[in-house]
Amino acid sequence: MIDKEAFLINQLGSSHIGDDGAVIGDMVYSMDAFCEGVHFRREWMSPKQIARKAMLVNLSDAIAMNASPQYALVSVSIPKTMTQAEITELTSNLEETAREFGCEIIGGDTVGGERLDLSITIISQSDSPLYRSGLQEGDLLAYTGVLGESKRDLDKLFLGAEIADNSRFYQPTLRQEFIAKSREFLHSGMDISDGLYCDTNKFLEYNKLGFTQILKIPTDIGASGEEYEMLIGFAPNNLDTIKTIAKSLNLNLTIFAKVANNQTRFPCTSHHF
Repeated sequence: MIDKEAFLINQLGSSHIGDDGAVIGDMVYSMDAFCEGVHFRREWMSPKQIARKAMLVNLSDAIAMNASPQYALVSVSIPKTMTQAEITELTSNLEETAREFGCEIIGGDTVGGERLDLSITIISQSDSPLYRSGLQEGDLLAYTGVLGESKRDLDKLFLGAEIADNSRFYQPTLRQEFIAKSREFLHSGMDISDGLYCDTNKFLEYNKLGFTQILKIPTDIGASGEEYEMLIGFAPNNLDTIKTIAKSLNLNLTIFAKVANNQTRFPCTSHHF
């Protein structure tokens, strides 16, 4: 079955498309939608949780590119069933989460709708952006943190069970400090939004390379989407330095593959459509 998201993107001709954000000069522009019925259900999450995750998943694109968020534009489709108190909770937590990363909401749009849908544009600045391009044969592939919790807790929600308020499904952790400190030792990187399997494939496709596996990745880890940890590629001679940086931040770093001149890919089904 055709990946309609990829098909749509491929119809666009700009050379700026392909990374987590578009780099123009020293500015980085990125945007993601966060839609009821696609990314969340309102019975699962409070307006506070929805606002926080919507902002975090958008800030993640800037963080992944080693950019500092400056401004945000927020568009919201507001269902008729939302109360004024719920709208206040939503907007106040959008602002609060943005401020944590030095970002100011400067405008956007509101419309009435049947669902609660948010679309957020982040405007960031970077003197040394981290691109998806730049992988080299022989590079090591690694991911930060611990993967799998987001899919595990999503499965629980589908079964009607409760999950912890600090679940990664509700509140991903962004690796801003790690990327800033390790940037000079990295060839390339991206955040993990569609799962390690799918995002590794995208990473390799973008660089026209493949991989040899160092570590077996179980499906419950590889297929866990919306993790927003970092997927990075770097030369083996920088491994000790990058591991030292991760250790100083008490951050797990898992090396799972080596970049190779082949077409090897993980089995992956698109999370969209």
